[in-house]
Amino acid sequence: MTERQKDRPWLMRTYAGHSTAEASNELYRRNLAKGQTGLSVAFDLPTQTGYDSDHILARGEVGRVGVPIAHVGDMRRLFQDIPLEQMNTSMTINATAMWLLALYQVVAEEQGADITKLQGTTQNDIVKEYLSRGTHVFPPGPSLRLTTDMIAYTVSHIPKWNPINICSYHLQEAGATPVQEIAYAMSTAIAVLDAVRDSGQVPQERMGDVVGRISFFVNAGVRFIEEMCKMRAFGRIWDRITRERYGIENPKHRRFRYGVQVNSLGLTEAQPENNVQRIVLEMLAVTLSKDARARAVQLPAWNEALGLPRPWDQQWSLRIQQVLAYESDLLEYEDIFEGSKVIEAKVDELVEAASAEIDRIQEMGGAMAAVESGYLKSQLVASHAERRGRIESGQEKIIGVNAFEGTEPNPLTADLDTAIQTVDPEVEARVIASLQRWRDSRYQPPFNHPRPCKALERLKEAARGTENLMEATLECARAGVTTGEWAGALREVFGEFRAPTGVSSAPVAVPAEEGSTLALVRRKVDLTAKDLGVGKLRFLVGKPGLDGHSNGAEQIAVRARDAGFEVVYQGIRLTPEQIVDAALAEDVHAVGLSILSGSHAQLVPDVLERLRVAGATDIPVIAGGIIPNGDAEQLRAAGVAAVFTPKDFDITGIIGRIVDEIRKANKLDPLEVSA
Repeated sequence: MTERQKDRPWLMRTYAGHSTAEASNELYRRNLAKGQTGLSVAFDLPTQTGYDSDHILARGEVGRVGVPIAHVGDMRRLFQDIPLEQMNTSMTINATAMWLLALYQVVAEEQGADITKLQGTTQNDIVKEYLSRGTHVFPPGPSLRLTTDMIAYTVSHIPKWNPINICSYHLQEAGATPVQEIAYAMSTAIAVLDAVRDSGQVPQERMGDVVGRISFFVNAGVRFIEEMCKMRAFGRIWDRITRERYGIENPKHRRFRYGVQVNSLGLTEAQPENNVQRIVLEMLAVTLSKDARARAVQLPAWNEALGLPRPWDQQWSLRIQQVLAYESDLLEYEDIFEGSKVIEAKVDELVEAASAEIDRIQEMGGAMAAVESGYLKSQLVASHAERRGRIESGQEKIIGVNAFEGTEPNPLTADLDTAIQTVDPEVEARVIASLQRWRDSRYQPPFNHPRPCKALERLKEAARGTENLMEATLECARAGVTTGEWAGALREVFGEFRAPTGVSSAPVAVPAEEGSTLALVRRKVDLTAKDLGVGKLRFLVGKPGLDGHSNGAEQIAVRARDAGFEVVYQGIRLTPEQIVDAALAEDVHAVGLSILSGSHAQLVPDVLERLRVAGATDIPVIAGGIIPNGDAEQLRAAGVAAVFTPKDFDITGIIGRIVDEIRKANKLDPLEVSA
């Protein structure tokens, strides 16, 4: 077979962005020079949740998990010397997707680009933010309107752009089974397409163009046969829904178009070198089958469970893709699974079960109603709890974690401080100073933007009515409005939303049978409550800052509940002040703080100090998340009672330790009950 007959490889991306627009621009240009064929922009949490870098909730979060973009000047610097007309850019942005697309369009116009040629994707899937990732801002209704308006605008003005990337990736991270991942993503797609159709902004004869620009962003776990079958099932169901529900006749419009990031949930802190083979197997799930092959692939790095990957780690992940695409013979063959009885049977099983779940959600009133009722969230929390239970019992084996734990010394992590990239803590101060300069000088030379107040009033007026919000948003972008100002104006009109946590309704995942570890911990909880003269021990689980990855916090909260605690869990996005106020008001016996974004170094000591000032030093504080060893030592030195990271997979054991810390803080003797 000649080289000419090979299929073209998928788009190869690296999810990247950190610190500042300038630093990220340098990283992008370096990655493109290494053979990356598309950009995938990671934004920091303040940008994702509609806050400027100097907002109180942004403290400790600026530039950590992505790049801060506050205005058109930042966007200019992010893409300096990168011709946007020739680029395929994916932006992981949801609640503020319209705003970031407007900034991108304005910068492209300044570069002289023909915006009808712009190619790329805005994630823009708000449903999964309510369920798993937590960067929502507005209630479901207004959020769906923003998505609908963006889709209608891009179909007419930026026809090669994917205005939404319906994203089941984070559903799997939150515990979704393959059936749930398919069903919830398809239910979201139905909600979005129904809203576009019913808005009257797109004539029926152009619905094929809308459907043809809908893309999906999926997750591929290590069970790669099942995952590959899942992708075939996705394609089959999408073809049926678009043909039957929306009357799309053109098979090209009905094609299931998806990009993938392989699973980060399964990456381990213990023996992290094993993550390389996990990543390879997960990539095979979405590339082996020609009829269900991803259009774009981005791979995590081997050390993501430890912290922020370095450029070399990202290069390694890019090289994994390049070896498969350019050295192997994968792209020389037709679909190698066609006609396989095993594969067909598994695909049929997934299609049947996912279709039944889609029907169930439609009977509830669709995806938005199932979000607001808490049904989807409670199902995910339950699935995740079941998975954790299987890992803790040893039924599901994770190499290096609960099986084959012995290991040779690892040269890759011999010096943990150099095995990951750290963000300079001074970055936040520099970004805030730059933002202040922008606010003070945006309407003066050399920028000469019009005064922003007029554009913001126009945006609010549009939001109160029914017109498409994209033009008013573009006006704000050209006026030098900031991310916080744009989102703040819409918050005034739309309000905010606190999503259901799913904790109270989650079923018991680990039974407290006589003699089991959970039964022993329950006994410790009961005896300690008795010793303290209270009916129940009370435990506050807190998510300070903007980190919305609440899966770990929810699992701790559910298991603490099952162990006999009264659990106080108010969901995500709280200030240290709010957490301490709640701890004092509820008279809790311990506080658990969960942070995965890296802001623990600032936010955890703040909680400790506020408890000390309030005279509540007898409330032990426990921290959990992606916390490097050096930081963990500093937290313990500051007064944190215990630090848990992803290697601590035994949740029941963690709850037992929390009881021990409550006893120690209250000067009670250790209990003989072993757990």
